[in-house]
Amino acid sequence: MNRTLAWLAAGLVATACAAGSASAQGTANLPDYLKAISGTTAPAPVDLATRNVLQLNVSMFGLYDNAGKVFRKNILDRHPLILALFSGAGGRMILYRPGQPPVDAPSVPRVYQVMKSLGHSTMAISEVVMPYLENASDKSWVAPMRAYLSEMKSALEGIDQADMPADWRPNSRTILENNIAFMEECLARGVITFDALQAFAKKQGAPLKLAINWAASTQVKHWMGVMDKWKAELGPDFDKTFAASNTIYVARQNNVLFSVLAQYFGPEAINDRLMLIETVSFTTTPEDMLTSLVRIISDRSVGSLFFNSNYLMDYELMGGDARKTIISEMKARVKEPFLPPAVPFGSRQWPTLISGGSGPASLDELN
Repeated sequence: MNRTLAWLAAGLVATACAAGSASAQGTANLPDYLKAISGTTAPAPVDLATRNVLQLNVSMFGLYDNAGKVFRKNILDRHPLILALFSGAGGRMILYRPGQPPVDAPSVPRVYQVMKSLGHSTMAISEVVMPYLENASDKSWVAPMRAYLSEMKSALEGIDQADMPADWRPNSRTILENNIAFMEECLARGVITFDALQAFAKKQGAPLKLAINWAASTQVKHWMGVMDKWKAELGPDFDKTFAASNTIYVARQNNVLFSVLAQYFGPEAINDRLMLIETVSFTTTPEDMLTSLVRIISDRSVGSLFFNSNYLMDYELMGGDARKTIISEMKARVKEPFLPPAVPFGSRQWPTLISGGSGPASLDELN
């Protein structure tokens, strides 16, 4: 309804503007204060007819939203749902069970955030210095670096009391000491050289890999413990449970939360009851995730009703015909089309890259 009113209001404004520049009808007997804004110029038949058809699509979204509320209630009344959301604290998992309030899983142990912060501290330094490499005349980096250096020293002073296993402390101390030494060197020289930055990066490589390994291990072990518990609690209902994890572009490959869920849902659930939903931001609200998940599930009924395919609507509906047109248009240009193999609707393929290419595929394989 709101979209319809907005469209009507826009139409009134447009026609009012048209009245000011075209001969408006029926304003001769109106008071002067109304003449300036009253009157219409009849739209061309093709414009009116086209607008009426386009309005069907605008109104569709309101109907879609209303139906979605019903679908959502029905799904939540009949199926458990698990949302696995990215966060800076190692993720958030929420279990929805029919007739019960949502349950938030315990957070990942804080040491995960400590390791991640140490890794990010080194990357932050590179962000400060890279715009100013070999530029002795621009000192814009000095003040931010001095401020960050002070914070770095505070972190180093308390590293022996920070939340982590004792055998992780020496590596953590090394990361901070290397950071401080590089920053003090840059400030003393008054210029950031590429050679100094390269030497710093090489020195930090091995300690950073250890911190990354410890953070990842902490995160995975925690969430697998949560899933052990939830799967046992759900019992047979786990086989009708839906789950989804969110990701942005850079985190879709080797996505930790999705990969953990996949160990419990199994290959046959991928792209069926277990979905990876791409977004444009690191964090997504549970409300937005529920809306996306419900829409995917409910749209499958539409695909079955009209096209006899439960998974058709998981794909770009026009993608198949667009593919055929691309092929024919490329042939018309005497060129070979460049397209991936056609994938059957309902494919259980992992939703990220699983084949192709060559070269290192993990930190362990990099020099």
